[in-house]
Amino acid sequence: MIKKIGFDNEKYLKEQTAAILKRVDHFNNKLYLEFGGKLLFDYHAARVLPGFNPNVKMRLLQKLKDKADVILCIYAGDIERKKVRADFGITYDSDALKTIDDFNEWGIGITAVVITRFDNQPSAKVFKNKLERRGIKVYTHKFTKGYPTDTDLIVSDEGYGVNDYIKTTKPIVVVTGPGPGSGKLATCLCQLYHEYKNNVKAGYAKFETFPIWNLPLNHKVNVAYEAATVDLKDVNLIDHHHLEAYNQKTVNYNRDIEAFPLLKRIIEKITGGESFYKSPTDMGVNRAGYGIVNDEVVQEAAHQEIIRRYFRCSCEYAMGFIEKDILQGSELIMKKIDAKIEDRCVVEPARQAALDAQNKGKGNEGIYCGAAIELNDGTIITGKNSTLMHAASSLIINAIKYLSGFPESLHILPQNILDSLGYLKKEILNGKMISLDLEETLISLSISGTANPAAKAAIEKLKELEGCEVHTTHMPTPGDEAGLRKLGVNLTCDSNFSSKNLFSV
Repeated sequence: MIKKIGFDNEKYLKEQTAAILKRVDHFNNKLYLEFGGKLLFDYHAARVLPGFNPNVKMRLLQKLKDKADVILCIYAGDIERKKVRADFGITYDSDALKTIDDFNEWGIGITAVVITRFDNQPSAKVFKNKLERRGIKVYTHKFTKGYPTDTDLIVSDEGYGVNDYIKTTKPIVVVTGPGPGSGKLATCLCQLYHEYKNNVKAGYAKFETFPIWNLPLNHKVNVAYEAATVDLKDVNLIDHHHLEAYNQKTVNYNRDIEAFPLLKRIIEKITGGESFYKSPTDMGVNRAGYGIVNDEVVQEAAHQEIIRRYFRCSCEYAMGFIEKDILQGSELIMKKIDAKIEDRCVVEPARQAALDAQNKGKGNEGIYCGAAIELNDGTIITGKNSTLMHAASSLIINAIKYLSGFPESLHILPQNILDSLGYLKKEILNGKMISLDLEETLISLSISGTANPAAKAAIEKLKELEGCEVHTTHMPTPGDEAGLRKLGVNLTCDSNFSSKNLFSV
């Protein structure tokens, strides 16, 4: 089964490049371009716009790299509280380091890193030292005095003027950062303040993929954005500023719409004249809507993403990461599009696999786990936990055996390797459970592949699992989660714990 495509990257690149260059020309070849969302590895966009390359925005930046400097912002509070980027399972400061490395791999250097709302937080100081000792230019920006009410103080030497000017040489300055609230906008406005003091009439624009301004308000792609930002309580609205100015309905989100009058006043105070922008939609240069070539495909993809986001919320609530109102918000979004968890085709087979494990009495400490994966040909494969391995491990082994054309009875993991690992975990490392998680299983499989041609052939099939849909009846252990993430599957799970223990090793 060939996956249906709903988005044309090349068409999008052409439209987007032209829009950015046109905006640069308008502002006398000095534009501060705030990149909202993820510049690299935008898996949310790839899931809701099938065909969207997760790194297409980097391709765009590569086309413009001779004309662009890059500033990377990170909020000091996110460093201090070790905020985690969910899709990679790493903290925001680690994500910033990874971003610098990724940019270098694409041949694009980072001009500077800005630690925003810096107040000598210990972890932020360590992060600053780490970067500077590796030769990276770091600036610290304090919280802006007077923000958000006192425009005169904000736009003064005691407000934006307190922060040092970041020297850039190219006409486009891309300002990016991990996650919302990283201080990108404040950094752009600080720079704008300094530019105008130096008689450089620079401009500002925003490049944010979602919500897509020229799709209907309740289009599922835009609703999926609400589902992705439910913890921020973002709500899509008709941009009434744009409607009043142009008599045209466009979509934006509540924070940008609410902040626009203040932002307009600040820009006018900096520039000393009337703002070029009459609405927050005006400020954007996003052309993602023009890349959609099959609306039915993207609507269905967004429907599935909304369900995935609901499952994530329910698990985060069970683990204590979010409050009940966030989960209820996710439930309301599900109802808004009349989505049911059973619309996700791997949910029921995973739950049935758990029941099968229970009926056979082979669960681990009385916990019976099931897992299911939908392969690219539409086939559903299941797995369940046992005394030998976790449900995720069983699932992946069963999937690659199917893809290799091997019978279910074939063992591609020799018993002696399983026994040896079990002995190591229990007798040497004093672990309580000996069943293998997915990371351990993949390592065992690679060892087996050195002497077992069947295991070696099965290993090659792991590449075919990328982008496949997976559901488990219990929240994965760290080893299962890391293994599934590395395989690149789209994972959801029921909000059940995989062990009765509060702490498992």
